[in-house]
Amino acid sequence: METAKSILETALLTSQSPIRVHELIKLFDDELDERTLNGLLDELKNDWQPKGLELILVSTGWRFQSKIEYAHYLEKLQPEKNLKYSRALMETLAIIAYRQPVTRGDIEKIRGVSVSSQIIKILEERKWILSMGQKETIGRPTLLGTSKKFLDDLGMVSLKELPPISNFETELDDNLIEAVKDNHEGK
Repeated sequence: METAKSILETALLTSQSPIRVHELIKLFDDELDERTLNGLLDELKNDWQPKGLELILVSTGWRFQSKIEYAHYLEKLQPEKNLKYSRALMETLAIIAYRQPVTRGDIEKIRGVSVSSQIIKILEERKWILSMGQKETIGRPTLLGTSKKFLDDLGMVSLKELPPISNFETELDDNLIEAVKDNHEGK
């Protein structure tokens, strides 16, 4: 089993993107079942616990990533341009994440202002949102929702891991908070 664990570790450390369990099983010509593989992944996760990297499960599979407490050191090697997102962009993304699928009109109704095409374009370029089809109504507006990349970038497996609405800072518009809260609580 140590060899199998080393193979898993090597595959995950050298992969550019997360790997799903069914893909990892292929490494062993289907000789390992999913239960055994998940056990090995748990062992690997524990093995790396005291180190600077961690093995995590995100929406598109398993991946190694640096622990957050080391981020400021790593930034010195490759300074990343600090991306500043506007309040309007963050509100739009929050509405999409908590109320999806939503139309641009839904977002505008909640925010009380029109949504800039540039905001939608930025979110699409980051691959955080995508079209989920069209609403069956006059004009057939596009329905927007978050993507797997959005979840991966936030280190989440599913939208259920989003923080409760009550954790948001009170500086957000009360209308936005109430609208999102109503949907999140199933009203």
